[in-house]
Amino acid sequence: MYRDRDMTKLSMISKKEWKDNELTHFHHSLQQITPYLNEEGQKIHRQIIEEIESRGGLSCIDSNCIHDKDSKSRR
Repeated sequence: MYRDRDMTKLSMISKKEWKDNELTHFHHSLQQITPYLNEEGQKIHRQIIEEIESRGGLSCIDSNCIHDKDSKSRR
């Protein structure tokens, strides 16, 4: 079960500041209700998808590629 920040809190910060699990949770949630999203909801979902893609995609997030990239940038 998702127990992190809710959309109200997340809407006040850049998608770049979202945690991986927040991106994947809200992507999945919005994907399920896509036919019912208004223009603003579609825009938010598109921004989430773009941020996921900038981090290497869902498979990379799920397989911890992000941690590999972060550890390389710390060197």
